[in-house]
Amino acid sequence: MKAMILAAGFGTRLFPLTIDRTKPAIPFLGKPLVGYVAEYIARYGFKDIIVNLHHQPESVKHALGDGSDYGVKIQYTLEEPKILGTAGALDNARHLLEDETFLIVNGKIITDIDIAAALETHRKTGALATMVLKENPMRERFTVVEIKDNFVTGFGDFPENSERNEIQNPKSKIQNPLMFTGIHILEPRVFDYIPRGVYSDIVPTFYNPAIRKGEKIAAHITNGNWFELSTIPRYLDISLAMMNGKSVCKGENCSISANAQISNSVIWDDVVIESGARLNRTIIADGVTVKADETFENAAIIRADMLRHSSKIPEKALKGKVVGENYVVPLNQ
Repeated sequence: MKAMILAAGFGTRLFPLTIDRTKPAIPFLGKPLVGYVAEYIARYGFKDIIVNLHHQPESVKHALGDGSDYGVKIQYTLEEPKILGTAGALDNARHLLEDETFLIVNGKIITDIDIAAALETHRKTGALATMVLKENPMRERFTVVEIKDNFVTGFGDFPENSERNEIQNPKSKIQNPLMFTGIHILEPRVFDYIPRGVYSDIVPTFYNPAIRKGEKIAAHITNGNWFELSTIPRYLDISLAMMNGKSVCKGENCSISANAQISNSVIWDDVVIESGARLNRTIIADGVTVKADETFENAAIIRADMLRHSSKIPEKALKGKVVGENYVVPLNQ
């Protein structure tokens, strides 16, 4: 069975960390984020992997190569001149996927969700597709997935704030909303719903029409660990939570003064931190020099000259400013 990793996105909310790479290619605790995804699905026997590319495609190819370092064999599909959306990505790879059941996984997640259990649900239900769902007790801004009798019936808005709802409806017993994990299992017949040359997401193109037609879309609900690294604060918080008690994660070829004070920080490759510098809750990107006695807290820092890679700051990005030779983005905006 083949799997497809979605790795074409711009990563605008992670800008400027994604200024020279796509979101799945950012380093996460010593290896590219998408490398974790490749290793994860390889553990469940998926060895033939398709990876779609658009934004900074060479960054993903550099991260994954032919897949041999992660125990898989990789084929790439390129989306140009513009990104195709999830449905378009499948259409662009249909010649590689249309022969058998296949798995789709988002390239920006860290998880231990049991794919074998999801496959069992898929086979038992005879579904056209199975969406792997998880409760969203914090009511974060993920689209609500509606289910009945363990089948998906539709999609709502973002979850309502629980405290506000309890005030408005004091007798209501609201269960935790369900959200989509970015993992789903699809039968080749999904391509009956996806037109050639489509530029679209998979929900309006496939899921909504299939549900209206009465197709079985199974809901596999999991309590596995799942983290989505879609914003800079999430990236930092999840990195710190997974550092096994360490306060600093340091990349390769770094020169850090013994007189620097660093805590709760993630440092990428080729970084120089001079004497007396003080860093707390910072992300220091490749090639940055933090000068002597500079102090930064709750910030992501790239070299200012990296801004040449971008014609403009994405609308969804946190705003930063040039400080000396660096571009500094406060995280508490």
